[in-house]
Amino acid sequence: MATAVKLDEKARKDREKLESETFGSAYNKAVVVRFVKYVAALPIRKMVLLAFVSQVLYGVTIVCLPWIIKLAVDGYILKGNLDGLKWVVLLFFLNFGLNRVGQFFMEVSLIRAGQTILYSLRRDMFAHMQRLSLSFYNKTEVGRLMSRVLGDVGQLQELLTMGVAMTGDLITLVGITIALALIDVKLALLSLCFLPALFIIAYFWQPRAKKSFIRARQAISTVNGELNENITGVRVVQSMNREQRNLQIFDGKNRENFNATVAATKISTSLVPIVDILRALSIGAVILLGARMVAAGEIEVGALLAFMLYIQRFFEPIRSLTTQYTQLQRSMASGERIFELLDTKTEVMDAENAKDLPPVKGRIELQGVRFGYAPGQEIIKGVDLVIEPGETVAIVGPTGAGKTTLTSLIARFYDVPRGQGAILVDGQDIRDVTRHSLSHQMSMVLQEPFLFSGTVRENILLDHSDVPQEKMVEAAKAVGAHDFIMKLEDGYETFLEERGVNLSVGQRQLISFARAIVADPKVLVLDEATANIDSSTELQIQKALQVLLKGRTAIVIAHRLSTIRGADKIVVLDKGRVVEVGNHNELTSRNGLYAHLCRMNYASLQGAMEAHARG
Repeated sequence: MATAVKLDEKARKDREKLESETFGSAYNKAVVVRFVKYVAALPIRKMVLLAFVSQVLYGVTIVCLPWIIKLAVDGYILKGNLDGLKWVVLLFFLNFGLNRVGQFFMEVSLIRAGQTILYSLRRDMFAHMQRLSLSFYNKTEVGRLMSRVLGDVGQLQELLTMGVAMTGDLITLVGITIALALIDVKLALLSLCFLPALFIIAYFWQPRAKKSFIRARQAISTVNGELNENITGVRVVQSMNREQRNLQIFDGKNRENFNATVAATKISTSLVPIVDILRALSIGAVILLGARMVAAGEIEVGALLAFMLYIQRFFEPIRSLTTQYTQLQRSMASGERIFELLDTKTEVMDAENAKDLPPVKGRIELQGVRFGYAPGQEIIKGVDLVIEPGETVAIVGPTGAGKTTLTSLIARFYDVPRGQGAILVDGQDIRDVTRHSLSHQMSMVLQEPFLFSGTVRENILLDHSDVPQEKMVEAAKAVGAHDFIMKLEDGYETFLEERGVNLSVGQRQLISFARAIVADPKVLVLDEATANIDSSTELQIQKALQVLLKGRTAIVIAHRLSTIRGADKIVVLDKGRVVEVGNHNELTSRNGLYAHLCRMNYASLQGAMEAHARG
C-alpha cells in the first residue's frame, strides 16, 4: 500500500514537472526580448518585414473580396449594367492576384526567416555547449540537451510564424468587423451575439486540451525510454530470454501512447465542429433577419450576400487564435529552456589577463590541491606532488580514491578554486594561462576510445590538420596502428562509422594513441587507456610506450602491473590523499597499500596477461 502511494506521488510529480516543462505563460517578456534580437538581425529583419507586409496585404484582400461581390451585385447585376460589370470583374481579379502574391511572399519569407533563426539558434547553442565545462555534463542528461537543440528550437521558431499569423488574423477580424458595421449595424450585432458562446467553450476547452497533450507527451516519452533501454541492453535481454516479457511491457506502454494520442487528437479537433455550428447559427440568423430586411427595402441583396461571406470568414481567425494560445504557451516554455541553457556559465574560463603558455619542458607541481564536485564533498584533499620533466608517474589507488579527478584537474577540465591550492606547469599557474595553449601541449588518452564519423586520417589529426602526412604515419607506426590501417579498404582514407564501430576496441584505442602523440605533446595523460583492450594489444602498446614516453612527462592511471612497474614514480592515492610515493620495488618492500593492491589485483591481472601471451 505504501509503495503504491509512493508510485502515485511520483507519477503526480512527474506530471507536474512535465507540465511545467511543456507549458509556460502565454507571454514571457524575457523570452520575447531575446527572441526579437534574433528577428532583428539582418537579413532576417528584411524577411520578417516582408512577411508582415505580405500578411497585411493578404488580410486586406480577404476583407475586400465580399465587398467587391456586393458592389458587383448591387451596383451592376441587379441594375442590368453589364457593361460596367467588366470593371468590377477586373477589380476582382486584381484583388485575387494581390491575395495570391501576398500569400506567396508571406509563406516564402516566413520559411526563410524561420529557417535562418533555426540555424542561428542551433549554431549558438552548439557553440555554447562545446564551451561548457564537464561539470555541466556530469549533471545534465544527453537526451535533455538533444531535446533543447532539436525540439525546443523548433518550438521557439513557431513563435515567429504565430506572430505573423496572429497579426493577419487580427487585421482580418478588425477589417471584417468594420465591414459588417458599415453594411448594417443591426445585422452585425446579431451575427456577433454568438461570440460569447465560443469564448466560453474555448475557456473550458483549453485546460482539457492542455491535459490531453501532456498525457500524450508523457506516453510517447515512456515509449521512447522503454525502447532506448531495451535496445541498449539487448544483449542482457537475449541472454536472459526476456524478449517475450519485454514485448508485453512495451505493448502496454505503446497501447497507452495510442490511446493518449487518439484522445488528444479528438479533443484538439473538437473545436472545429463547434466553430462550424456557431458559424452556421450566425449565418442562419442573418438569413432570417436579412431576408425580411431585403423584402422591406432596408438592405440590398448584394449587401446581404457580402454579409454572409464575411461571417463565413469571421470565425476562422477566431478559431485560429484560440488554438494558437496553447502553441504560444509551448513556445514560451521552450524559449525559457533555450535561453536558460545559453545563459549557463562556463565554469572553466580564461582569466581576463590570461596569457599563452610558452613551450613547456613538462614540470608539473601540485600545491595543496583541494577539490570537490559539490560543496562540502571534497574528492581531493590537500595533494602535494612534483612531477619532473620527462618523468613517468603512475597514479594508483582503490576505486574512488580520486585518480581520474586528479588528472582532470591537471588537464584543466575543472579549475581548482582559488585559495584551495594550485597546479603549476613549468612554474605557471594553469588558471592564469589560456586553456588552448595548455591543451595544445598536453594530450590525453581515455579508457573509452572515442572516434568521430570521418576518415582515419581526420580522426588522427583532429585539431592538428597542419601536421604533415609523414608525421601522421610516423605517429601511427609508433603505436603499432599503421599495419592494420593499411589493411583497411582505403587505408588512412577509410571512412569510420559513428564512434568507429567498424573497428575493434583495440584498433580504436590505437588510433586514439596515434591522435595523442601526432602533435608531439610534452605532457601525456593516460587514464586507464589499456583497461578495455585485450592482452596482446596491450603488449603491443607497452612496447610502443617505451618509445612514446621518452622525453615526455607522462601521468598514467592503470590497473595492470606491467604498465605501473616501469614508472619512474608511483603515487598511491587513498580517499583523496597521497599515502605513498616511490618506485615499484620501494613500495612493495614497505608492505603498505600499494603492496596490498598488487597482491589483490595487479598481480593477478599481470599473471593472466602473461599466461595469455605464452598461449
